[in-house]
Amino acid sequence: MSTSDRTRTVASALAAGAASVALVAGGALTASAADSAEDAPVDAGIFVDKVEGLDDEFAMGVDVSTVLSLEESGVVFRDAAGQPADLFDVLAENGVNSVRVRVWNDPYDEAGRGYGGGTVDVARAVEIGQRATAAGMDTLVDFHYSDFWADPARQLVPKAWAALSDGETVTALHDFTVDALQRFEDAGVDVRMVQIGNETNNAIAGHTRPGREIDAQFAALVSAGSAAVREVLPDALVAVHFTNPETSGRYAAYASGLDAFEVDYDVFASSYYPYWHGTIDNLTTVLSEVATTYGKQVMVAETSWAHTLEDGDGYPNVIGASGTTGQYPVSVQGQAWQLRDVIAAVAAVGDAGIGVYYWEPAWLPVGPASEVEANSVLWEQFGSGWATSAAGDYDPLHVGDSYGGSAWDNQALFAWDGTPLESLRTFSYVRTGAVAPREIVGIEEVDVTVVDGSPIALPATLAVEFNDGTTEHHAVRWSDAIDWIRGPGQYSIPGTTESGFAVTAAVTVEAPNHIVNPGFENDDMTAWSLTGPAARQQTADAYAGDHAVTFWNGSAYEATASQTVTGVPAGTYVLRATTQGTNSPATDTRSLRATTSAGSWSAPVELTVWNDFHTAQVPGIVVGADGVVEISAEFSLAAGAWGVLDDVRLIDEASLGGEKADTTSLEQALAAAASVDRDRYTDASLARLDEAVAVGDVVLAGSTATAADVKAATKLVDKALHRLKKVK
Repeated sequence: MSTSDRTRTVASALAAGAASVALVAGGALTASAADSAEDAPVDAGIFVDKVEGLDDEFAMGVDVSTVLSLEESGVVFRDAAGQPADLFDVLAENGVNSVRVRVWNDPYDEAGRGYGGGTVDVARAVEIGQRATAAGMDTLVDFHYSDFWADPARQLVPKAWAALSDGETVTALHDFTVDALQRFEDAGVDVRMVQIGNETNNAIAGHTRPGREIDAQFAALVSAGSAAVREVLPDALVAVHFTNPETSGRYAAYASGLDAFEVDYDVFASSYYPYWHGTIDNLTTVLSEVATTYGKQVMVAETSWAHTLEDGDGYPNVIGASGTTGQYPVSVQGQAWQLRDVIAAVAAVGDAGIGVYYWEPAWLPVGPASEVEANSVLWEQFGSGWATSAAGDYDPLHVGDSYGGSAWDNQALFAWDGTPLESLRTFSYVRTGAVAPREIVGIEEVDVTVVDGSPIALPATLAVEFNDGTTEHHAVRWSDAIDWIRGPGQYSIPGTTESGFAVTAAVTVEAPNHIVNPGFENDDMTAWSLTGPAARQQTADAYAGDHAVTFWNGSAYEATASQTVTGVPAGTYVLRATTQGTNSPATDTRSLRATTSAGSWSAPVELTVWNDFHTAQVPGIVVGADGVVEISAEFSLAAGAWGVLDDVRLIDEASLGGEKADTTSLEQALAAAASVDRDRYTDASLARLDEAVAVGDVVLAGSTATAADVKAATKLVDKALHRLKKVK
């Protein structure tokens, strides 16, 4: 069931609960009432709809590959009562029946320092598998065939295989897999499934494929891993793993290629993160196509959702305020809805849908964000962060100086003190259903973008979402601070709903942009000229919107995106473009360029790591009377470099404002307002102060705010401070 289909009512939930205690004369339950009692949802702190028809063997899985490093760093896991407990016992008690563990070949440098991310070599992976088995859960072994992280952006060859030929690498992969799985078998680990590679969209074990097509070497590598599983663990399932199900035709191409090379496998596994991977309905569709066309089982090997936007350990999270989407609220209830919907989406495939694994639900902070220096010592010593400094030599492009802590703590299914959140019980609740007291869990976010000079309209009502899945629309009153917006910039406008909740509208005012189809959202690309592998694509990797220009090639290549802009009024302009990318060394050439009759100007473009966006800026572009500007993004890149180009802008420098007015007095007034002891004053007088502060904040943010604006806003704040009334 999709999120939009979630239309439960409190009345029906209460009726179901009432049925469970229906009595007849004499105090005995009738047969029908007893059946209702068994089918009724359990009372809980969150709402979860039952997923009908789940097989007892459906994998309710988690990947907890960092657990050993976390425990070594002093992290304590707890049971629902808050008492210290073994993580694996807690997982099993909450409905988890399978544990996924990644395996890296040699995650250590020459000095024996671990790379981090749990530093999960074979021995540590076996230990995790033993603990899962002892707690009554089986294990999914996830071979990355790398010494560190493997994903679509990087599939680095293990150090020991770096000098091998293609054929020798196939043999090495087979032998490594046999040896590792024999160690799992000898240790008594109950292995349900073995994954041959991790998110192998583009490569595996250092071998890069040409585009989406499965080639002979890729097939040989996967087949070698599969053969190893059949030899050592003939009852275990063999899985292949890809991601980006939102891309049309991707999974069909992968499955067709595997079939063409007669690759032996049982399960086609997908990652599915709602932030990046499209709709839940599309997930079911693409997995169903693979299952029905090729007779394969399917599952989701990785998924997650955030319960907070706060950071727990002082290392920035992958998902912050700018990374979320609107499918679910950022809350424990939101996590439960998301996990339930993914389980339902896989189950909807039918008997071929065999499971879902939540990725790293226990990757907790090793200490509070206020003690980041102490945390850093633990991350380095025990590998409990995503990477240590030791990993930089093996993967300098992605690690560099970015090593550190958990970027996932806000997506855990545990509170930061180690106590399980109720969202962890979703693995149990999907089999029974769960109901809870009704409460608000989310309010519609308002994000408005306008071109400077256009009217700004904020909605009169906002959608308020409740934990039972129902939605109401509540009227909202917005601050008059909106009338003080001056020029391009980012503004926050506060408001209050009729139900008394404080809300904020994010208003972006943009300077007029002379680029045609600047974000590539329009299907008409005639204004643009693209060369090399550069192509417009619908992608979750876009900076804004649903589309961007992407480029990648397995050998060294050049790519450009250019446009001739006409009718530009004479003046001085700024050219901007936003990029992200991976695998592009410093020796690559990447530039943003503008050329007019008056000259040519350029600036470097950055491609650092995945999802790390950078905006290049070329200032001082002089446009003459002919009004013609040639703009281009130009790339000369190494083999395997991947990039995204989005949000190209050519804007008048004058629209950005000149020298700003002196705001010292306003800043001092706002500081005084922030220091007010709010417990001492009446609500009415505080409301007047808050309105004045909202005006002051907007004026400070204004790129073209005048000295008169600053003076007037300062006066408003000072007046509100003087009019504060004490509580009697």
